[in-house]
Amino acid sequence: MANILVCDDDKEIVDAIEIYLNQDGYRIFKAYDGEQAMEIMKKEEIHLLIIDIMMPKLDGIRATLKIREYSSIPIIMLSAKSQDTDKILGLNMGADDYITKPFNPLELAARVKSNLRRYTSLGSLNPESKSLFQVGGLVINDDTKQVTVDGEFVKMTPIEYNILLLLVKNQGRVFSIDQIYESIWNEDAIGADNTVAVHIRHIREKIEINPREPRYLKVVWGVGYKIDRQ
Repeated sequence: MANILVCDDDKEIVDAIEIYLNQDGYRIFKAYDGEQAMEIMKKEEIHLLIIDIMMPKLDGIRATLKIREYSSIPIIMLSAKSQDTDKILGLNMGADDYITKPFNPLELAARVKSNLRRYTSLGSLNPESKSLFQVGGLVINDDTKQVTVDGEFVKMTPIEYNILLLLVKNQGRVFSIDQIYESIWNEDAIGADNTVAVHIRHIREKIEINPREPRYLKVVWGVGYKIDRQ
């Protein structure tokens, strides 16, 4: 059973989310500001966080930044704001997904299930496989779910790991933004450009010495992204 932390300063929203997610067998922890959420994170084994952006004491953006310093659990952000800039900001700060209020509880439940599935499998196309994948100094151990570059461990979120593993497993193949989105998010790629681009930039910042002149993760202008064979 997965432990899910729901954080929103609106107690009615927290209670409503708890009711729907309890139906799927999840254990729910509740917080009403970012500080409470972080205290629970330190005491309990949380597998997924649902957090509102606008909250007192410590907002969702700053809480996510702090949590990302030590945890790679999936984070779904809630916000009344629907502009692309707000979604991009949330993803830039380390969120894996974003839902705009008011939301359909069934959609939220589906996104929770999808993010937990990606987190537990970490994107392995074949969960039974135990393999090493290497491109130059970039190594992915799909047994331990670790990424190293020139021997240095690189911490990645589940989404970043998923995308990188997809590209490394298919070295030389160019994936369009839609193909990446549909492979990783398991849903139709509607408005996927910004979402994928944000995660690609994060991956480059972690695995490239100079992200502006990438050695590994290359862009094929007008087509998509690829990992070159080396």
